[in-house]
Amino acid sequence: MSTSLIAMGVAIFLVINLVIGLAGLSLLFGTFETLFGKPKLTLLRSTKNGNFFAFAFKWNSAKEPAKIDTIRLRLFNPFGTPTQVEVSKPLEARQESFATEVEMGPGFIDLLGAKGFDYAIVQVEVCSEVDGVSFQFDMKGPQFKKLVSESNQTVEEYVVQHKFGTSKKSNPPIDIPIRSFIADTVPGRGPQLKMATNPAFAGDFAGAPAAGGAPGVAAAAAPTFPISKVWIEPGCIVCNACEDIYKDVFEVLADTCIIRPNAPLDDGLRIQEAAEACPVEVIKFTKAS
Repeated sequence: MSTSLIAMGVAIFLVINLVIGLAGLSLLFGTFETLFGKPKLTLLRSTKNGNFFAFAFKWNSAKEPAKIDTIRLRLFNPFGTPTQVEVSKPLEARQESFATEVEMGPGFIDLLGAKGFDYAIVQVEVCSEVDGVSFQFDMKGPQFKKLVSESNQTVEEYVVQHKFGTSKKSNPPIDIPIRSFIADTVPGRGPQLKMATNPAFAGDFAGAPAAGGAPGVAAAAAPTFPISKVWIEPGCIVCNACEDIYKDVFEVLADTCIIRPNAPLDDGLRIQEAAEACPVEVIKFTKAS
């Protein structure tokens, strides 16, 4: 047998072993990903009334970045009544694995009490409406009901066990407004805050004591301040208060509110006023340094 044939045989043998090795390694990584890398939903015990749904959600946020902001439950019940139920609630946006307890409303009780539940399918969807990312978990009705009723671990206990929140990145400070008295609607401007810095109510504070306590002196208007960033978090109820207060910055759409492109950020007082007037406190901002 010639030397070239021997060399060719050795090369073929090495190539075959390399292919087999790579296939085995790929299978091993795939198995590891299936067992440990897939998103995981854990149902927890609620410490509140029957409308609350407690759960934990773990996922690889580095591989699949998303701001999780919605929990949605669906009941598919073709042999019972009602045949379909959907309950959806917004969440505080989370970018890492978390555990929480959410009031789902009376629809959650309707879902659990559906006739024919033993033959139904329950789908739990954890998603990001902002990023268009969705994670779905399907289970049979009896399994879902058993996990909800028999779970013995609370959200607090789960958080401690899994050390959630210990690796969170520091975020820039957020100015959380102190609520003031919201006055009646001012013609042409909508809801307004009755505060000394609001020109619409300057006359109401004309007789208020000044900083030194002297009566009859108009309260000095506080200087405004620039804003570095203003944004709307999930949960807007489109009440129009912010747009009525500062139309140059806020634009209310059919189902949410947005910050207008190239919005002026030099009048921090008016932005703060809009944040204080927001009934669901979804307007956030940071002052310019």
